[in-house]
Amino acid sequence: MHQALTILGSGYTARYVLPLAEQHYALVFATSRDPDQHLVDVKPEQRIRFDLTQPETWQLIPPTTDLLWCFPAIPIELVQQFADTVLLRTRRLVVLASTSAYDDGLSTEYPPPWVDETASIDASKPRVQGEELLRTSCGAIILRVSGIYGPHRSPLHWIQTGRVARSRKFVNLIHVEDLAATSLAALRHGQEGTIYNVSDGTPRTWEEICQTVEQRWAVRSSVSREPQSMGKRIANQRMRELLKADGVSLRYEDLYHALHGIQEASVNEAAPSR
Repeated sequence: MHQALTILGSGYTARYVLPLAEQHYALVFATSRDPDQHLVDVKPEQRIRFDLTQPETWQLIPPTTDLLWCFPAIPIELVQQFADTVLLRTRRLVVLASTSAYDDGLSTEYPPPWVDETASIDASKPRVQGEELLRTSCGAIILRVSGIYGPHRSPLHWIQTGRVARSRKFVNLIHVEDLAATSLAALRHGQEGTIYNVSDGTPRTWEEICQTVEQRWAVRSSVSREPQSMGKRIANQRMRELLKADGVSLRYEDLYHALHGIQEASVNEAAPSR
């Protein structure tokens, strides 16, 4: 493993990865299309301008760093060119992918069967094609990530604003801090070319989540009137073994305990200072 890490595409997740990575790497760099505007919380010397669609920015990436890829791997032509130009085969590469790669709607069972890393994927999706290119050609470690939540990105807000509604659809979630820890564990201990599902391991229906949220926080929800798929139930045993190898474990297995902490923190942020 190199002594430096470069985070390609520094959005919500990267804000939690960066301070954790600084405990393990001598240098950590964060990239953005406009770093001086979007990375104001990152030290200037750690900011790098990077845009996959602008090959002239590729040379700004330090030559000997591990890479954490945090954006969809599209279009595939540029992904291929980038992989060849930046010599990804010589680096430790982790790619944040999505559980949407897995085929769904193929089974009529309810609840839907568990999905592990051997399940079939939808190779017609451009993002999946890019991820598979990086995995098979460059030995990238693929993290198929469930729905990300955390501070300022809470399912409570999704329900309040009508973004989600009651339904029998199963949803899989992961707290952003657990995703950050898994990303670091993958960089340190993941096997090249291997896929890891990232989820808290407890699929829930939106019906259950909405009911519990209403009971505990008096947040009302609507009933979905749109046709819903059954969703998926994502298995995370391989991820748990990866975290164990890094000497850590999931911090937020209990969604509602995590939501309680997020709500308390948001109330404290909103309270006027004395």
